[in-house]
Amino acid sequence: MDAPPATIHRPRPSFSGGDARARMLAGLSLAERRLAVAGVSTVVLEGGRGRPLILLHGGIECGGAVWAPVAQVLAETHHVVVPDLPGLGESEPVERVDAAFADWLRALIGLTCEQPPALVAHSLSGGLAASLAARHGDLLRKLVIYAAPGIGPYRIPLGLRVVAMRFGLRPTERNAERFDRFAFFDFDEARRRDPAWFEAFSAYTRQRAAVRSVKRTMGRLLKAGAKQAPDSDLRSITVPTTLIWGRQDRFVPLALAEAASSRLAWPLQSIEHAGHVPHIERPGAFLHALGTANDGERRS
Repeated sequence: MDAPPATIHRPRPSFSGGDARARMLAGLSLAERRLAVAGVSTVVLEGGRGRPLILLHGGIECGGAVWAPVAQVLAETHHVVVPDLPGLGESEPVERVDAAFADWLRALIGLTCEQPPALVAHSLSGGLAASLAARHGDLLRKLVIYAAPGIGPYRIPLGLRVVAMRFGLRPTERNAERFDRFAFFDFDEARRRDPAWFEAFSAYTRQRAAVRSVKRTMGRLLKAGAKQAPDSDLRSITVPTTLIWGRQDRFVPLALAEAASSRLAWPLQSIEHAGHVPHIERPGAFLHALGTANDGERRS
């Protein structure tokens, strides 16, 4: 009988916060700059040519860098704008992100977009973006609400509450992986495609999660973003609105999106074999869904 192959242990890369962020963004042609947006010092990734497209991240400590898996492809056909929300990533914190959000986003659009943009709002930013669209729909060309709890009745799943509390209290590598496994449909498969990117993603997210102001922002964003927007507001949105969801999302179940789609007559694009972050887990399928939502443009 042949002897079993020897196990080779390769050391995992060690990153500082800045190095990890740079690794997450490696290969992107988007330029990074810092802008004063409604008085908030905001870091923005920006590049590409075409109609403007703003990508808003949800409740993730690393900020807009989480869009890296799809940002470069989108910049081939759009002027892409990817901000770090106030208090997350490298942007300056504010006292209350819900109170500052509308003025901040209106100012960001004015500073970066020469015409009304399409806006993709992920997770906890989705309900806040919907409220803005209800009051200032003229600022937008299109709204894509992506895996967002704020458009229907929502209760945080117990499993999510447990892994989020563990990570919030102790942002270790092990607790980060527990959280990610709940967020993804198949975390191992996604990580195998680009292990170095996932190492950097984990390192930078953990580094930011240990910052007191980031912890405070995450708590306040959760309260604001998980709160259901009034149906009267949602029904008053006149800008074309589409929903994108992972079919196996355990953070915000697809049933919430299906009910909102039926109630509000918003088209729903669901992505098979994907959890809460299809743009990372299945980037090609996400780009296809976004292309379908965005004026019929398609990408495979």
